Amino acid sequence: MRLTKPTLFTNIPVTCEERDLPGNLFNQLMKDDPSTVKGAETLMLGEMLTLPQNFGNIFLGETFSSYISVHNDSNQVVKDILVKADLQTSSQRLNLSASSAAVAELKPDCCIDDVIHHEVKEIGTHILVCAVSYTTQTGEKMYFRKFFKFQVLKPLDVKTKFYNAEVRTVCIQTDEVFLEAQIQNITTSPMFMEKVSLEPSMMYNVAELNTVDTAGESESTFGARTYLQPMDTRQYLYCLKPKQEFAEKAGVIKGVTVIGKLDIVWKTNLGERGRLQTSQLQRMAPGYGDVRLSLETIPDTVNLEEPFDITCKITNCSSERTMDLVLEMCNTNSIHWCGVSGRQLGKLYPSSSLHLALTLLSSVQGLQSVSGLRLTDTFLKRTYEYDDIAQVCVVSSEIKQS
Repeated sequence: MRLTKPTLFTNIPVTCEERDLPGNLFNQLMKDDPSTVKGAETLMLGEMLTLPQNFGNIFLGETFSSYISVHNDSNQVVKDILVKADLQTSSQRLNLSASSAAVAELKPDCCIDDVIHHEVKEIGTHILVCAVSYTTQTGEKMYFRKFFKFQVLKPLDVKTKFYNAEVRTVCIQTDEVFLEAQIQNITTSPMFMEKVSLEPSMMYNVAELNTVDTAGESESTFGARTYLQPMDTRQYLYCLKPKQEFAEKAGVIKGVTVIGKLDIVWKTNLGERGRLQTSQLQRMAPGYGDVRLSLETIPDTVNLEEPFDITCKITNCSSERTMDLVLEMCNTNSIHWCGVSGRQLGKLYPSSSLHLALTLLSSVQGLQSVSGLRLTDTFLKRTYEYDDIAQVCVVSSEIKQS
């Protein structure tokens, strides 16, 4: 039989109004019932525990436990009894027997007991194969098997989304990846989410964004009770930042990269523990082509028709070719560049960068987009266009002073 935790006893309340024929009989019977909760007799949930009446459901990530008993129903002593328990899945056959040694003899009305445990790591059909071999008093070798089939179900539905962001700080430009993990409880009972963490790959450092600081203490964004009701979904957010040695090398983090894997631990009912680890999560890194332009510094708010400065970083993402770049600045309806357009920036060697300070002003109020930069490689006669690089809030100087 399968070993599972007991469940809370449930009863069906039967009641009626006092003016009905039974009067207060049903209510009194419920109060006298030892399985009901005093003062809450009409609730279905009681305080008593009941042993499992059926096999129940087994979910991926949980531990399957089973009690195996071999009983000698005959009136003869048998010898050399060997009990073997195998678990057959769709991809492999596992030996779960605690011991491979044979028992010397088994007397009548005696039994051999064994308890097996296995952490379920596959979904689908599983077959527990129990095989028994023994020798009779006449020396005849006997053998028989029994099969117990059960299904392993999926407990959680996990979906992931990646958001690529180039986050500008005061002094530096950092490439960050935001991972949103949507976890849905697809079982029929609530879960206590003990841990949901992201184990990053060697290229990234991770910061969990699922807590807030309140009065110097860290509190979960999901509240004090981390229960996930059936069919409910919860979103977890993580920020991954490339490590310094990878971030400094242009073109290293590109194409399909491994982010890491999610580690989920939960408990159900009376403390049954389950754990799942996803496969390695992958994302497509944004392609920057041969030349990448990023902003190092830019003010959030600027005055109308007053010059302001920005700092750009130009990176040669090629690992083989040296570029000779020319910078052109094209005005838009709201953004006007200050300086000489068409100037030579000089040679830019493979995987190297240069910083460029530029000045511009806006003639229109509101949230304006910085656009109109053009880089031309004179060797290949190729032009790279950069529009909508960033946004600035343009306000009247009188509003900003007030």
